[in-house]
Amino acid sequence: MDQFEKPPITDPSFAQQVQKLHQLTVYGRWLFCLFLWLTLAPICLWSLREEIVLWRQYFTWVAVRYGLFYHPFSTIGLAFCIGMTAAVLVWQSRNILMGLPHQEQQRLEKQVCRIRQQGSSHPLWKWICQ
Repeated sequence: MDQFEKPPITDPSFAQQVQKLHQLTVYGRWLFCLFLWLTLAPICLWSLREEIVLWRQYFTWVAVRYGLFYHPFSTIGLAFCIGMTAAVLVWQSRNILMGLPHQEQQRLEKQVCRIRQQGSSHPLWKWICQ
């Protein structure tokens, strides 16, 4: 069986639940990116405020390089925000263009089975099974 080939799912409600779980995963990843941009990025930019004033007056790439070099925590924080956003974008684009890989589909199916097995005590029960 090919990596991107999907096995047939006979239960339509099960397939719908797997799709709901995938949608929740997508929303969760974008919410995490939004959380990063609303919390971590402003803190990093705030610590770069003197550098940003300098960049606005005399913008050169050398000034940007040294500003980021001498503020490593801000640089790492902003790189993490940009990296997570790019990763989610590439992941979702791959899923849209090529479909879910077989391993990802199996992981979602197993998770739906665990949610069904645990019942209403599972935190995702009301989002997936109702």
